[in-house]
Amino acid sequence: MATAQRPSPIVAGLTCRCPRCGKGRLFNGFLTLAPKCEACGLDFSFADAGDGPAIFVILFAGFVVVGLALVVELVYQPPLWLHALLWAPLILLVTLGPLRPFKGILIALQYHHDAAEGRVDHHGGQDRAGRVDRGGRP
Repeated sequence: MATAQRPSPIVAGLTCRCPRCGKGRLFNGFLTLAPKCEACGLDFSFADAGDGPAIFVILFAGFVVVGLALVVELVYQPPLWLHALLWAPLILLVTLGPLRPFKGILIALQYHHDAAEGRVDHHGGQDRAGRVDRGGRP
């Protein structure tokens, strides 16, 4: 029996699909994660994107909007009310638009790389690959 190939984490994230099968929906609401994949049953409780998506979106949106606002101000010098009229819709578009796909990408990359919160292992002294932890020594 052939096993299904894992989808690319970038493609799964951008399409907001399950990082394991690429078929089930990742979100129930706009940014609310589904409890599990409706296709393969993967439990999404491992997923914690935190503030990562918002930081990426803020940096991207700030670069685009402030850059364009500066160019428009220097070239045309419009009144402030026109700036508000121009940039308010663009701010909504470049912040809310990519937020969900960025969160999907970070969650898919978490799954792909088996990322988890850092933990101290007091028992066993081995890492995931079975190598002995020597405390930074070779």
